[in-house]
Amino acid sequence: MKRALAISAVAAVGVLAALTALNGSARATYRGDNGRLAFGININGNTDVYSVQPDGQDLQRLTTDPGFDACAAYSADGSRIAYCSGQGGGPVQVWTMNQDGSNKQQVTHMGVVAIFPDFSPDGSKIVFCAGATTFGRDIYVVNSDGSDLTRLTSGVGNNVYPAFSPKGNKIVFTSNRTGTSQVWVMNADGSDQTQLTFDPQPKDQVPDWSPHGNKIAYLADTHGIADMGNSWGDIWVMNANGTHQHAITHDATDYGTAWSPDGRRIATLDLPSRTIYTLDAKDGSDRVAVHPSGLQFVPGWQPLATGDGDDQGEDEG
Repeated sequence: MKRALAISAVAAVGVLAALTALNGSARATYRGDNGRLAFGININGNTDVYSVQPDGQDLQRLTTDPGFDACAAYSADGSRIAYCSGQGGGPVQVWTMNQDGSNKQQVTHMGVVAIFPDFSPDGSKIVFCAGATTFGRDIYVVNSDGSDLTRLTSGVGNNVYPAFSPKGNKIVFTSNRTGTSQVWVMNADGSDQTQLTFDPQPKDQVPDWSPHGNKIAYLADTHGIADMGNSWGDIWVMNANGTHQHAITHDATDYGTAWSPDGRRIATLDLPSRTIYTLDAKDGSDRVAVHPSGLQFVPGWQPLATGDGDDQGEDEG
């Protein structure tokens, strides 16, 4: 879920328009019981991170600053949230906080926009994308304390929406380096960058690993308007090696994917209505609105305790 972000109080309205496509958080889904959904909501002109139960109950506001806060992604133990924030002025950067909104810490201090963070399984690292232009970003990894910033992609094309696999040895992302945005995967150190999708439909926000790491969900622009700030389409699922690519929704207006920790459902954003829904991860059925209030952004899903999930198959992640 294109994504130029310079945040200031004076330009708040313009920023919101520019960020219409900044809907999600590329993130791994870690195995466990289904916890809360965390996501940005724009209410009265300000976007903050909120969390809510999957049934829409117990909405809690986690950020209160006047900057843009979204891109929420949970750590594997569910205790921390990585997110992107414009608090303090200047370009949006990567921050972390406890799952209840306490103990906020700035992770990156780059002179360019840094967005779409995701924790490694052990919580020691955060992968994200950053760049000075909307369509020329690269993927970086940094220690969760902000040290040892490392660039993983080469600067060719727009490389965005990275997510660690549940084992932490792979990173999925999208790149338009071949001319059309497609789903790619690489080793966690940036080596062996491999294209997985090749069909003409551009891929957009945000690819997500299944809890066992054997599948990847992604968004295919089936309406032909990618890179215009309002891309949407159908959710597709494939094996982690790129085989068995198939749509689970048809003629949808979805944007982004967030797999549930038990493997049974996927959360997505209906872009025209800006409302989060969850649906069956196997066939896209049983579509349910989570919290139909405010202008919403694609969520991350919190894992609780340890569970085996319902996503069966060889773990290739």
